[in-house]
Amino acid sequence: MRLNVKNLNFAYEDKEVIRDLSFEVKDGEFISLLGPSGCGKSTLLNVLAGILKPESGEILIDGEAVEGICGKFAYMPQDDLLFPWRTILDNVCLFGEIHRRKAGMEAEARRQMERFGLAGCEDKYPGELSGGMRQRAAFLRTTLCEAGIYLLDEPFGALDVITRSDMQDWLRDLCSNLKKTILLVTHDTDEAIYLSDRILILGPCGEGIRGEFTVDEPVRTRDWLYGQGELRSKIHKIIQGKPEGKK
Repeated sequence: MRLNVKNLNFAYEDKEVIRDLSFEVKDGEFISLLGPSGCGKSTLLNVLAGILKPESGEILIDGEAVEGICGKFAYMPQDDLLFPWRTILDNVCLFGEIHRRKAGMEAEARRQMERFGLAGCEDKYPGELSGGMRQRAAFLRTTLCEAGIYLLDEPFGALDVITRSDMQDWLRDLCSNLKKTILLVTHDTDEAIYLSDRILILGPCGEGIRGEFTVDEPVRTRDWLYGQGELRSKIHKIIQGKPEGKK
């Protein structure tokens, strides 16, 4: 699905967070949103998901305007939000249960368990799984919503460095097959470079997009990522608001 945001505005009472923001995301494109803390990245995802209502502006999917919560977006926050008293299978099928399609969704979830690295975990509880496995379960729950656009808000931010790297590898391989449109909010520059087709850098609240980078490399490895020092430096300078050429 193609996403088009036009002249979006949002404020918390008297604090302006998003002002006249416009950008486009192509069908199947993976976009990362970087920027300083408090610049409105997570707020933007909440507005797109319909959790927060914008003051003005348009959100269009495949050219059609959408408002409020709709089935076109699937939102995954940093916390896995799995219910500890429910099994993994019951957790990932919550959408189907709410919409009275649990039986069909259970069958699909069982088919997908191995693909998501969760084979044999169907009847386990969240407390029995590692942090990485819980995030896999949360992502499976997201994909089962059948939405065309995924909104991922720092899904690996709470994981340790090694687990986070493993999850990034897993997500990169998975997304190459899912063919979904993805917006990822992250503070991790390497994560953005490694996963994205394009990186958008937001300035402080109300400034909007102050920089954009396209990552064209089709085959990405950790060795390739470690060699992206120049790109990493350019991104950091823009986040910090430093003009090109200044240290």
